[in-house]
This record gives sequence, structure tokens and C-alpha cells, in this order.
Amino acid sequence: MILRTIFVAFKDQKNTVWAYADAEHVRDDVYRIIDCRGDGSATQFREGAVVKCRIQRLHAGDALVAYEAVN
Repeated sequence: MILRTIFVAFKDQKNTVWAYADAEHVRDDVYRIIDCRGDGSATQFREGAVVKCRIQRLHAGDALVAYEAVN
């Protein structure tokens, strides 16, 4: 299993704040979150979630960002 670092947004923040997460690449732009370093109940997606990711410019440069759950 190859893990990638993705970023997951915290919910209900005035400014977007990101949590690091380890995710397994499933296919194309789809990843399964294995370990999220934020408080699980406070992040947009939790461990075990399968999400679509896209490249987005963050403060530290371009990063994979989770933006949508996959059913």
C-alpha cells in the first residue's frame, strides 16, 4: 500500500484550516483516508472515508486536497 499525504479541511472555521492525513490511492483522483491528524469530529472527512482530491495551492505550495466524498 502506497500512502500519500492529503489535506482535509476543518469544519466551521472562519478561515480554512487544514489537517494532514495519510491516504491510500484507490484510483484516478480517489483516495481512502487512513490516518487524519486532526480531531476526527472536527474535520470535513474522517478516517476510512473515500474522497476525491484535487491539486490546490496552499500556504506551503501545491497539495492534494480532499473536496468530495465518494459513495
